[in-house]
Amino acid sequence: MNFIMRGRLWSFGFRSTIMLYFILLVVLPIVGVYSQSLKLGWSPFWESVTDQLAWEAVLLTIKLSLVSTVINVLLGTMIGWVLIRYRFPGRRLLNSLVDLPFALPTAVGGLMILLLLGPNSLVGGLADKLGFEIVFHEPAIVIAMIFVTFPFVIRGVQPLLEELDKSEEEASYTLGASKTRTFLQVIFPSMLPGIISGAMLAFSRALAEFGAVVLVAGNIPGKTLIASVYIFGEIESDNTQGAAAVSVLLLTLSFLILGAVNLVQARRQGK
Repeated sequence: MNFIMRGRLWSFGFRSTIMLYFILLVVLPIVGVYSQSLKLGWSPFWESVTDQLAWEAVLLTIKLSLVSTVINVLLGTMIGWVLIRYRFPGRRLLNSLVDLPFALPTAVGGLMILLLLGPNSLVGGLADKLGFEIVFHEPAIVIAMIFVTFPFVIRGVQPLLEELDKSEEEASYTLGASKTRTFLQVIFPSMLPGIISGAMLAFSRALAEFGAVVLVAGNIPGKTLIASVYIFGEIESDNTQGAAAVSVLLLTLSFLILGAVNLVQARRQGK
């Protein structure tokens, strides 16, 4: 009996510790952002959100995040396909390098882009001769977003390809379907949930990226100033309410994306 009671107490204490940890590190900061944004009332919040610089920063962030997500979907799907379907020297190394953006500090990623594509680099110098610049302009921001969100689509697609029943693919070929038709009607539908969830996670991550972007963006209002850098600038200017208001926009959008991801995964598990 004492053993059972101790087990129950241990289980209750463990659950309570986990819940307390979750509340302190996740719930309270989120509540703090929302309360800080509305601390002065609805009118100042609306003024902060509709400020021209803030709105332009948010719209630019969404636009560039969409561009980076589309590129990640195309590249990530192809890379995931190659890593699962083909065997070649260095495959395991390449597969392990996919997760490098998760382990590498984002500021280091931004520095790498700056060194490789900056005005003094070979690529940057060639681009300058052709009449366009990469670093401190939108292309560099997109590249930084692609770098930090690179693994999401790949890791979303790979498990689905591994689980794919090859007998369905072989049956399609036996019935006379071409490789293209088999891919579009048999393989691609199986990959689609992973592509969608990976794309949404990549988009949500790109919205909030700061470390890699701040080093390569020109931070010109209306042109290269993105939302995360704008928020940082507002905090430095001691306008925490304005920074929190813009943060709420990004946070709410991320919540909607997270809900959509969970819905896609739930439908996939329900099949």
